[in-house]
Amino acid sequence: MMQSTWQSSYTRSLHIAIIMDGSGRWARQRGLPREAGHLAGRWAVERVVEAAPRLGIGTLTLFAFSGDNWSRPASEVRNLMQVFEDYFRGSTNGYPARGIRVSVVGRRDRLAPSLFEAAEEAECVTAGGQALHLRIALDYSGRDAILRAAHRLRNGHPPSAEEFARALADVTNAGESVPDIALLIRPGGEQRLSDFMLWESAYAELVFTDRLWPDFDAADLEAALEDFRRRDRRFGRIAEVAAG
Repeated sequence: MMQSTWQSSYTRSLHIAIIMDGSGRWARQRGLPREAGHLAGRWAVERVVEAAPRLGIGTLTLFAFSGDNWSRPASEVRNLMQVFEDYFRGSTNGYPARGIRVSVVGRRDRLAPSLFEAAEEAECVTAGGQALHLRIALDYSGRDAILRAAHRLRNGHPPSAEEFARALADVTNAGESVPDIALLIRPGGEQRLSDFMLWESAYAELVFTDRLWPDFDAADLEAALEDFRRRDRRFGRIAEVAAG
């Protein structure tokens, strides 16, 4: 476990995001259908959710399904939607006692009614959680979110960054604002953002790992945080000014 100095330096304002990638390849390597990889990925979610609070993470955003993923085979999409629905219904059982709050970020107008209801029920039942804010990005597209927020503000004065961030939160059903993403992790060996949280990741540190998502565990999360801690984050300033 990381030392207490690490946890005190990066308190509950720390926002980590993960692009959960590699579940299909994990299944293919084992001669299994892709659906088996998605089911295995659910247990990786549980591992990182369990570890996050003790590692000082206050907000954890997981990229579950992008707007572009609707183009996948219909059978795979149906399976994924069932995995999500089962997850939301199951998360309402143990999360409140553990202080885990669930939010679903993204469009909701294209979700099946049963999934929509399961997501809203999970949000309602876990609303009081304060140990970890777990955000599931479902039917999410960074570009789409930015375009829709800009359309909403098109007739007013040029918005401030804070005003635009609020509009962005509104169009993605994100509710109250959260800290910008400090660290973005992508398992699975790919090195791209894939239209994920483009505005919120403006100054995020990036960590890419070859570990496939179903194999990702607390040690991988801790290693990424250790890497993050060693980096010099200046936000466009020179080192002397940033240090001051």
